[in-house]
Amino acid sequence: MLLVGGLFALTTTGAKAQSNEGDNRGYSVKVGDMAPDFTLQYLDGTTANLSDLRGKVVMLQFTAGWCRVCRQEMPYIEKEIWQKYKDNENFVLVAVDLKEPKEKVLKFIDDMKITYPLTLDEKGEIFSLYTEKNAGVTRNIVIDRDGKIVFLTRLFDRKEFDQMKEVIEKLLNK
Repeated sequence: MLLVGGLFALTTTGAKAQSNEGDNRGYSVKVGDMAPDFTLQYLDGTTANLSDLRGKVVMLQFTAGWCRVCRQEMPYIEKEIWQKYKDNENFVLVAVDLKEPKEKVLKFIDDMKITYPLTLDEKGEIFSLYTEKNAGVTRNIVIDRDGKIVFLTRLFDRKEFDQMKEVIEKLLNK
């Protein structure tokens, strides 16, 4: 994947972070912004506000069952991020499934054999808080303990994925 705009900034963690300023990745937010708040709707019916997770490092994964690139990336998220940090009380990983009903999301989880939580965004309202209209899915957003966006990904690029893992690690070690 060609990264338009490239890597340019050092975050407070000391790791490189991407900025969407001047690129065409379809984000309406950028590194340094406060993460827009929303309510997560878990598959068991419980809810939580993103703002309730302040004090923790949060990784949001925007995904969908029909998305080929999402399916490519998910095993890496499961193995290299979720399995490593799932017991860390300072880390939250939440996948936000775009515009699919609960039944499809449950099948998606089963098909992908993932164990991290997927939440519902049946109308795409959460996705639209972070992206421009008609933007594509397969995105990850890392949010620091203060609620600020520190890293954004688009599609699945191994180098960018590894940089995201470094950012998460450094934030958790702070």
